[in-house]
Amino acid sequence: MFVKSRGEHASKHVLPKNLALLLCFASFCAGMFFSNRTWMVPDAKGIPWTSRTGGKQFVDYDRNIVLKNEGNNSGDISGSQHSILTMDKAISDLEIKLMASRAERETIQKDPMMSEGVKNIESTLKRKYFMVIGINTAFSSHKRRDSVRATWMPQAEKRKKLEEETGIIIRFVIGHSSTSGGILDKAIEAEEKVHGDFLRLQHVEGYLELSAKTKTYFATAVSLWDAEFYVKVDDDIHVNLATLGVTLARHSKKPRVYIGCMKSGPVLARKGVKYHEPEYWKFGEVGNKYFRHATGQLYAISKDLATYIFINQ
Repeated sequence: MFVKSRGEHASKHVLPKNLALLLCFASFCAGMFFSNRTWMVPDAKGIPWTSRTGGKQFVDYDRNIVLKNEGNNSGDISGSQHSILTMDKAISDLEIKLMASRAERETIQKDPMMSEGVKNIESTLKRKYFMVIGINTAFSSHKRRDSVRATWMPQAEKRKKLEEETGIIIRFVIGHSSTSGGILDKAIEAEEKVHGDFLRLQHVEGYLELSAKTKTYFATAVSLWDAEFYVKVDDDIHVNLATLGVTLARHSKKPRVYIGCMKSGPVLARKGVKYHEPEYWKFGEVGNKYFRHATGQLYAISKDLATYIFINQ
């Protein structure tokens, strides 16, 4: 019986040293070749990521440059951040328009009179106007209205020409009396047939309801006319249309414009004094002041603010 020794058996399975080295080198070259073919660096030019220090880094693979932008440097805004901000603003504008459209549809459905008015001015809605001027007036202010018509408010064809050529809408703004269809309402209706320069609101007239009337005016005006600005003016103010137009034109590219004779006065908490504020506690402690606001005789707001009032009325 013949038995092979351990050393003799193992020697028959060992590769020559040179051949092993050659196979290792060939495997290494094959690995490098297939790695370059299958692992391609993506085009990640300008891709930002957050570093451990809280800053941001931007890689440009074409130039092999790494730029660092620390998080504390608020003045430098990347292109991607600017695009996101622009997209956010566009989405916000679309949301406002969508909400305004829904609110307008619901208002028209609930208000037959406004629905009829919208049908009458359907062609008017298609064009863009510069400003809508609402002249706040009362049932007893017939003489004031005549004074406005005789001075700065064009009449008949001249007013239509003003609307078509300059995009300026002017209307007297008034609601209804507490007695619907009474003498006061009939007097306004007769005046409207002669001049055709009223904007009737779904609002009951009253001195203590002036703020609600102004809110209703802005909401109604923005639903009827697509304008850059909406102006509120009292019927005892005579307006220079050219000066007003030039002033508003300076702010036409700005968002959320609220312009007028701005002021801020103390909140009068003591009873019995003129302009006493019954709800003075809403403005803070005694001696506090009102937030900065325009005097009521004449002021203007841009369309986005009027739309905000319309949505949240």
